[in-house]
Amino acid sequence: MRPGMNVLITSASKKVWLVKAFQRALAHEGGGVVYAIDISPNAPALYFADKHSLCLKDSDPAFISSLLSLCKSNQISLIIPTRDEELPIFSKVRDNFQTAGIYIMTASSSTINICQDKKMFIAFCNQHGFNTPTTYNAAITNNTPDKIDFPLFIKPTRGKGGANTAKINSLNELKMFISISGDDHIIQKYIDAPEYTVDLFSDLSGNVISVVPRVRIMVFGGESYVSKTQSDQKIITESTRLAQKLNLIGHNTIQCFLENGRVLFIEVNPRYGGGAALGIEAGADTPRYMIKLLKGDTLSPDKNNFTDNFYMLRYTSELYMKETELYTDKAK
Repeated sequence: MRPGMNVLITSASKKVWLVKAFQRALAHEGGGVVYAIDISPNAPALYFADKHSLCLKDSDPAFISSLLSLCKSNQISLIIPTRDEELPIFSKVRDNFQTAGIYIMTASSSTINICQDKKMFIAFCNQHGFNTPTTYNAAITNNTPDKIDFPLFIKPTRGKGGANTAKINSLNELKMFISISGDDHIIQKYIDAPEYTVDLFSDLSGNVISVVPRVRIMVFGGESYVSKTQSDQKIITESTRLAQKLNLIGHNTIQCFLENGRVLFIEVNPRYGGGAALGIEAGADTPRYMIKLLKGDTLSPDKNNFTDNFYMLRYTSELYMKETELYTDKAK
């Protein structure tokens, strides 16, 4: 067993809670360093990490080679991607990094593609017997209002954070929205039912270890600011089945509704979500699980090992720094 392990968190941004979660996990598992990177020196999470540096944009052709060099220089064993746009890039190079002894917590390219394209995700769910909200095709605009079950909800085929989404109450509203935003959208029945985010962790072979459903009580910018855990066995069972069919690994964020006992899946983000701190604090310590796996430990599934009806009330905080401190690259 290695005496310690160094972890790199990409696109650190405001994810102070994730940096701290991995620092705690490493302290319990033999020690190690949390290294954070971001393209901006104004990312507060950088300054809570043990080490940090600025990095290239992931669109830069030199991004991967520079990242590999940084990982080798700092003996990084695990990379935690946290931004949607990075996932396709990392999924394509994960085998190359693993050859160098660096594990990237990301699913395969095919799985990432299904998760990030909502049309593909709906087709996948239909193929494997998972429920989703009723989905309409673009020809809906040719119908008469009495043939459409309003209200509807419209969202981009590829999007995040609730951007360019809208509740649609009439055919005229729908036509106006499409005329302004284009027709590359998913149009679904608006679901007036409790919405859940599910923090699900699978081991490196795709075996589901933990599942923590949490009710989204107050949402801002697509992220939960008030939420609570809820041990709903239907959600746990269906999320487990979905994760196995998708071949998810590591920490994943699944979104769904629970309508009259039916789980309606909306999307899967195969990464840590903004509210994942609640699942960790409730008992499903997925950063520690990930480190244990890379140390060679075997984890037994324990899908109900979390505190039920446990609340999270998120708030903002401030970090004050001198300009000389803000632009200092500690990694050099």
